[in-house]
Amino acid sequence: MKSTLSEDGFHGVNRTARPKLRMAASRFDAVIDAPFGKVGICADDHAVREIVYLPGDVESIEPDAPLVREAAAQIGRYFETPSTRFDLPITTGGTAFQQRVWRGISGIAAGQVWTYGQLAREIGSVPRAVGQACGSNPLPIVIPCHRVIAAGGIGGFAHHPGDGFFRDVKRWLLAHEGVSIA
Repeated sequence: MKSTLSEDGFHGVNRTARPKLRMAASRFDAVIDAPFGKVGICADDHAVREIVYLPGDVESIEPDAPLVREAAAQIGRYFETPSTRFDLPITTGGTAFQQRVWRGISGIAAGQVWTYGQLAREIGSVPRAVGQACGSNPLPIVIPCHRVIAAGGIGGFAHHPGDGFFRDVKRWLLAHEGVSIA
């Protein structure tokens, strides 16, 4: 898939947020290469806490801790084989409702998509609330929120409704899994 990222890797990212994303890279336990840019990984001694999609010009950080190395390895395997199943200790935080949505998302297999409405019906909620919970997912790829789309198209991603870097990442992930969405 052809990247539509700008030269600085921040297409669709607010100009005032760009320096913050670059500086924020130091908060990660690892920053690894991804086909669409980079992936930042945060973990403690017991669980992976956060995964963040980053532009390609963010400096890589080699994973030190065993859990972070394992998370990086599993994410790397996903980039090679989209049917890879993650087996990582995770902690998500979030409200009881968000956790319910994230459990529902975790049941969507690679290569399949559900609409926000389908997931809402499955868990007894409404599409807008499901979309908000998807956008708050701290562990994308592991909890594959990219597999939840709008009824009329791809929908937003990571609380970014317009076209740009994050929606390009969602398109890439779906295409990687064999799903074509306009």
